[in-house]
Amino acid sequence: MINKDLVIIGGGSAGMAAAVGAYDHGVKDILIIERSPFLGGILNQCIHNGFGLTEFKEELTGPEFAYRFIEQVKARNIPYVLDSTVTSINRDKVVVYTNAKEGVVEVQAKAIIMATGCYERSAGAIGIPGDRPAGILTAGQAQLFLNEYGYLCGKRIFILGSGDIGLIMARRLTLEGAKVLGVAEIMPWSNGLNRNMVQCLYDFNIPLYLSHTVSKVVGKERVERIEISEVDAHMKAIPGTEQSFNVDTLILSIGLIPNNDLLNSISCTMSRTRGAIVNEHFETDIDGIFSCGNVLHVHDLVDNVVAEAREAGKGAALYIQGKLPREDQVIACLAGDGVGYVVPQKIVLDESDDNLLFKFRVKAPSKNVFIEYAFNGEVIKRVFKPVIIPSEMEIESLPKNLLKTNQGTLTVSLKAKEA
Repeated sequence: MINKDLVIIGGGSAGMAAAVGAYDHGVKDILIIERSPFLGGILNQCIHNGFGLTEFKEELTGPEFAYRFIEQVKARNIPYVLDSTVTSINRDKVVVYTNAKEGVVEVQAKAIIMATGCYERSAGAIGIPGDRPAGILTAGQAQLFLNEYGYLCGKRIFILGSGDIGLIMARRLTLEGAKVLGVAEIMPWSNGLNRNMVQCLYDFNIPLYLSHTVSKVVGKERVERIEISEVDAHMKAIPGTEQSFNVDTLILSIGLIPNNDLLNSISCTMSRTRGAIVNEHFETDIDGIFSCGNVLHVHDLVDNVVAEAREAGKGAALYIQGKLPREDQVIACLAGDGVGYVVPQKIVLDESDDNLLFKFRVKAPSKNVFIEYAFNGEVIKRVFKPVIIPSEMEIESLPKNLLKTNQGTLTVSLKAKEA
């Protein structure tokens, strides 16, 4: 068994930024474990631009953004292993990984940061009715095949779900000569960023069918036809509303699920986002184990991922250095009316910075509303929003001095503006 101060599981944007954050706060004995042959994670296949506007004040592609952080990791001589799969962790912070070169390796860490990202929901996850031929794949798979391997996944394509990767692939496939016949979204609103709706669908005249889903797949060896139907208030297909499309490929962009298999194996407490419940330092309810990035909650921008991960790295460094006191009294942070989730879910007032940063998503698009913070039932802050949508993560700060005690509940809610 080898010993490390900090083990980071995942070498994508979150893992690298967490390593940089920890290193810059005094922890040098770090190991990043990445399962793919390269650092960078999903960014390596995201060849479109739009990354880095906040982090680097310029527009970069995914590989360019990843390269900037790879260079930061290398400049600090932070060790990493590639092609390595973590098979287990435990509450004593022992990490077991394996690869072809070293075999099975056990690492005793003082702290662990989980930065394992997400995986995509598949056809089996939603039970699409009909046949199960070839030609049904996720947006991430289509992106990988085209952008890294050079394979066009189909010529006549329909996309289910309006997630950002699906929207971006609608544009990418069109530019490569495929015909994208449409995008169906089960919700009455898009789940992608507004800029991707405009740049990837509207600019290419690709139809968007809101409140629709794929109600049938037809095909023997390969997809031949799909049917989409309108859905009712219970998200069930409405008979008689079917539309048929002759296609050879169905791409699914139907959501991401945080990859928390390792944390689930040690009974870490999870939230409604399927990410861990964390405090303001991104520490889970297991001492010395931290979580950040898309494995904690699905982000809209990689710039927000790396900012969060640096803070998680700082939190892990403080923990290793014995500067995070253990407190029994915490403030619970809850999602109220109209809010889907809030991160962090708990804070220790004495440990916190002067301004507390909260991240959350709303449940539905709204206009002319207030984000309302209530502490123990008393409203302490309101922020007006003319427009707020679920596809864009909200990041708001709350002055620490508004909270007068380290006991109670802070609720974040949406309230309509009074006429």
